[in-house]
Order: sequence, then C-alpha cells, then structure tokens
Amino acid sequence: MLLESFKQFLPVLILLFVIGLVIFRLPKLDLGHSKAFRARRLMNWLPLGLTYAFLYMGRYNLTVSKNAFGDLMSKADFGTIFFCGTLTYGLAFIINGPLTDKIGGRKAILIGASGSALMNVLMGAVTYFGYTSNLVLVFSILYAANMYFQSFGAVSIVKVNAHWFHLRERGVFGGIFGVLISLGIYFAFDWGRLIVENAPTYWVFFVPAIMLGIFWVLDFLFVRDAPSEAGHADFDTADASSGDDGPQLSVMQVVKKMVTNPVIVTIGLIEFCSGFLRNAIMHWYIIFAKQTGIMDTFVPQNWGLLLCCAGILGGVFAGTISDRVFDSRRGPVAAVLYGGMIIGGGFLLGMLTNPALGLIVVFMSLCVIGVHGMLSGTASMDFGGRKNVGVAVGFIDGLVYLG
Repeated sequence: MLLESFKQFLPVLILLFVIGLVIFRLPKLDLGHSKAFRARRLMNWLPLGLTYAFLYMGRYNLTVSKNAFGDLMSKADFGTIFFCGTLTYGLAFIINGPLTDKIGGRKAILIGASGSALMNVLMGAVTYFGYTSNLVLVFSILYAANMYFQSFGAVSIVKVNAHWFHLRERGVFGGIFGVLISLGIYFAFDWGRLIVENAPTYWVFFVPAIMLGIFWVLDFLFVRDAPSEAGHADFDTADASSGDDGPQLSVMQVVKKMVTNPVIVTIGLIEFCSGFLRNAIMHWYIIFAKQTGIMDTFVPQNWGLLLCCAGILGGVFAGTISDRVFDSRRGPVAAVLYGGMIIGGGFLLGMLTNPALGLIVVFMSLCVIGVHGMLSGTASMDFGGRKNVGVAVGFIDGLVYLG
C-alpha cells in the first residue's frame, strides 16, 4: 500500500523538486529595481504567465481527446485537424503581430483568452451532444478558430514583458517564465489524461475554458502594458528600441527591416525547424505509445509532467548560459541545444522498438523547448524592441507553427 501511494505521488514530487532546484539555483541579478517595483512586476507577469499556461492546456487538449475519441478520430483525422490549427496559428501573425503592437499586450491577452475559452466551450459542446457526423470538418473549423485566438498569447506576453525587463534580465527571466509555460504542457497532457480517464471527454475542453475565464478576470485587474501604467517609472531596457523616440514604424517598414536582417531571418529559419521537431515529439509520441502498446510505461503515463520538467530545465539552462556564459547572446545557446538534438536523434533511430525511447524524446524535448524559449521569447524581444516586438515575435513564432 505504501509503495503504491509513493508511485502515485512520485510525479508530483519530481515536479516540485525540479521547480525548487531551478528557483534556488537561478543566479541573482541586481539592476537597481526597488522592492516595490519588483513586487508590482511579479503581480504583472505571474497572472500573465499562468494565463499562457492554461492557453496551452486549451491548445494541446486536442491530443489528449484524440486518444479518448478512439475510432471516432483516426490518426489521419487528428493530423488534418491539427494541420488546420497550426496553419492558422502560423499565418495569424500577419494580423495579430501588428495588431498587438497597436493595441498593447494587455488587450491582446484578454482577446486571446476569451476567444480560446469560447472555442473550447464549443468543442466541448460538440463532444457533449455526441455530434459525430462531419466531426473532422467541425473540429477543424473550431480548432483553427481556437488557434487563431491562441496566437495572441505569445505576442502579448513578449509585448508586455519587453517594457518591464532589461535586456540583461531577459535570459534568466525567460527561464522563470519557462516554468509557467511548461506547467501548461503538464496541465494539458497529465491533467487532461486524468480528466478523460475519470470524467466524460467533454470536460477536457470545459476545464481549460473555465480556467481561462478565471485568469481573464485576473489579467484585467492586474496586468498593465508598462511600468508607468502601474505607478512606476518607465526605464531604458537597452533593446532595439533604446533611444528610439520617433514615430511608430508602419507594418511594412518593420517587415522590410526584418526580412533584410540576416539575424532575424536566421532565427526564423531555426525556429521553423524547432516547430517541426517540437510538435513531432510532443504530440505524436503519446499517440505512438498508445498504438505500440507501451502506454502503461512510466514516460507515457507521465508525459505531461516529464515535458514540463524538460521545458523548465531546458528554459532555465538556456537562459542561464545565455546571460552568464555568452554575455546575453542567444545564438550560441541555440547551437549548444541543437547539438543535443543531433545526439538524441542518433540514439532515437536505434531505439524505436525500445521502451527507453521515451527517455530520449524527453531529453530531445528539453533541447528543443530551450531553443524555442530562447529565440521566440527572448531574442525576438531583443531585436524587435519594445515598439515592434509584436511583429517580430509574430514572425518568428508563426514560423514555428508553420514548421
């Protein structure tokens, strides 16, 4: 009995250990911010980060529902629905990047959270009423709409935080924020699996909708676009907008600057590859495990938790070595982690029929999530600057999902 109880709580203990280790070991950086400023900044990014975590839960719940639907949703059906969603997400930056730069990150996250909550309610309603005729078409439309609203998440977070964090703080903070984002993966896969195993499938859509509704209220109350809107002085963040007091550039001017900048283009191409690698592992491994009869082993049973730990460790490792080893440069970090991906891929090829395959894909997830957080979440902020970060992160994150 004691052994069974330990096995039941082991995943939670692992998660708490990883989070505690990461927070304890993070380097401290003092840029002269007052205690009051740091407290207000915490009130700003914490609800914002948890909103993004529940956006993830309302995005990747499709993967969990696929296994719950069984024969009603084949692998080809899932691929079609997911394709429609990711294509929509990848192209939405054309609209949502410039829109976020115009209206601000606070309004953007409110639009994204409310729209995604509504689409999850509708997907839950379709499931609740047992609508199986044209299921692929209906889910493709609803999931695509969900992913349109989901695309506000990344651009709004980076847009807000670009005003609150100095260039030298962003690497380490990217690691802290990665903890919150990685929790979304844990919520989606492990909480989602518990939901479909213990309740009707439609709750896997209703629960994230409810949580997004709660955090919409918290974002409305606490999140502000800049320190000056929360009673604190704005400061020079030393990014690409530093010293730029001129008028806001048009969308086409910003796009022209990005596509002619070899650094931005290189980051975009790397993230295109990251999207292919990340989603191939994250979504198809759990389906692969079910189809090949290894679903009852440790890794598939705790897939969300292990992806969460991988994301936390990958993000913190990337952020720490960026700020502490490479002088806040992001490119060398991507090179180190892609080296890990190459090594993992080599082992992967020889272990497709071995249950230990799960450990390899967890390691590869650590590497690719670390690259994604460093480039989409941090480098886009550095090179886009406070003024144009919406377009920059939209361009880069859009390529992730096109990949």
